[in-house]
Amino acid sequence: MYVRDFSRRKYIIIGVIILIAVIFLIRLFYLQVIENRFKLSADNIVLRNIRQYPPRGRIYDRHGQLLVYNEAAYDLMVIPGQVKNIDTSTFCRLLGIDSITFIKQLNKATKYSRFRPSVFVKQISKEDFGKIQEKLYLFPGFYAQTRTLRHYPMPIASHLLGNIGEVSQRELDRDPFYKAGDYIGKSGIEKYYEKYLRGKKGMRIVEVDVYNREKGSYKNGKYDTLAIPGKNIKLGLDAGLQSYGEQLMKNKKGSIVAIDPKTGEILAMISSPSFDPNMLVGRERSKNFTRLMNDTLQPLLNRATMGTYPPGSTFKLVNALIALQEKAITPHTMFTCQGKLSRPIKCTHTHVSPLDLNEAIKQSCNSYFWKTFKSILDNPKYKNSHQGYQAWYIHVINFGFGHKFNTDIPYEVPGNIPSKEYFDKIYHGVWNALTVRSLAIGQGEILVTPVQLANLVAIIANEGEYYPPHLMVSVEGDSKDSLKFHTLKATTVNTKNFKIVRKAMLDVFEGEHGTARFYKMDSIKQCGKTGTVQNPFGADHSIFIAFAPMDDPKIALSVIVENSGYGSTWAAPIASLMIEKYLTGRVKRKKLEKRMLDGDLIKNPPKVKEE
Repeated sequence: MYVRDFSRRKYIIIGVIILIAVIFLIRLFYLQVIENRFKLSADNIVLRNIRQYPPRGRIYDRHGQLLVYNEAAYDLMVIPGQVKNIDTSTFCRLLGIDSITFIKQLNKATKYSRFRPSVFVKQISKEDFGKIQEKLYLFPGFYAQTRTLRHYPMPIASHLLGNIGEVSQRELDRDPFYKAGDYIGKSGIEKYYEKYLRGKKGMRIVEVDVYNREKGSYKNGKYDTLAIPGKNIKLGLDAGLQSYGEQLMKNKKGSIVAIDPKTGEILAMISSPSFDPNMLVGRERSKNFTRLMNDTLQPLLNRATMGTYPPGSTFKLVNALIALQEKAITPHTMFTCQGKLSRPIKCTHTHVSPLDLNEAIKQSCNSYFWKTFKSILDNPKYKNSHQGYQAWYIHVINFGFGHKFNTDIPYEVPGNIPSKEYFDKIYHGVWNALTVRSLAIGQGEILVTPVQLANLVAIIANEGEYYPPHLMVSVEGDSKDSLKFHTLKATTVNTKNFKIVRKAMLDVFEGEHGTARFYKMDSIKQCGKTGTVQNPFGADHSIFIAFAPMDDPKIALSVIVENSGYGSTWAAPIASLMIEKYLTGRVKRKKLEKRMLDGDLIKNPPKVKEE
């Protein structure tokens, strides 16, 4: 039987491909070398490839308020092989540099390439460039490259928005999109959404005469490509609320995180001390960054996502919910308290005894929650306290603690919820509820972030469900990515148990002995919980979590004010003012507002650690 041999066709196809490639190479050689040389000899004209940088996408808040936009700027480029017989002193005066800097920059460019352009001076403002442009023809080998700089019309949300900077060698190696001298998102939203914001670069080929003047597009722009602008991004941030929160936290160390519980969108993310994001723009970026890095108050640290704290009494709500779910207690379970004489954990103050769960939350009773925690671990349904602890641990993790949310939150850390294996290791397997009793009141090895605490109160507001906290609402022209964080998650606790805790949180504001009763508003039903976190290095941290309104929650937030004492002293009033501002658009409690705005806890910290 005759069988055709197709093997020769393979060689024919390969030959055709090679022939096409050779034709393209010959054409490219002709355009770049032969034609270019002909023009040079005939008209003293050379070709210059000018990269066209797209404007980065703009960033807006939830109401369409512009947070970040672009301003024109210029990079002064140099081709070292074309730099001949220039007046160096005049050139240096024009740029405001000295001769040493000139030589250093030219040597650096020469080392990169004698015949390829590189940045000589970057990020020249349009005002400064106007003075340079009219004399640039006197200096062959130098030309301007149009760029843009980020500008922040409101000096807020610096940690959240992030900044851009010159691409590093590591970033160049990782992504071929970038070339030396390009800018890239370095932190925050600018970094996370870089591929949307950066756009697509274009190329313009121009003819340049012997006087360094552009004579027009090569071949009428036949080989030019257009730059495609970056996509705009809309955040869930409320610029007005963010600005107000930053004012309240001025001269204080700590954070505020506010979330829309219905969507998981972050309404405000304040870290204090902070800085003006415009400081990290332009030619002063490196100097300002170094200054901020060396500041002992650590303004570059995003305390809202990177700060870890024991949650203190705010964690009693978690233990209450777990105990109810595990049927270790009921809402009517009564425990006694001897105030500061209580053992093994003393209570901070004397109050009614015995008391039920509602009163214990309202009074923030340590003794009650120690006994509640012990009831979880020593629950008869488990073989021993280690199994009880493992059940407790699984519930806690399902509240979003001990791990990252893995959304677009910048520089998020997981915090810490100690595992059974951890205690087995340090106590050689011999431990019980008494050994780990500090966890009953949110102390000990537990560490949480402010954004995790805000998410906790959003869960309570939603009676057990939550969307992972995130910043982005939408990306221009990309509906798929806009929905990436819209997956509803559920805890392991039943809705009916959340209703019990929500009522107790309302009484924190409205009950006769509620720890936040002084900040009650008649027009808004607020639900909250105070926390006073022990600090071995000074005054305790003041913590408060809250949501409002009770019947239709629109805001859930956490406030941490470091080294400021009781949760009811600073964190609670700041939280209540944030709620009033967001829900009504203005603040009526001017006396309270003034006390918070004027408070300077950095210059005047509490001198005595509060009990």
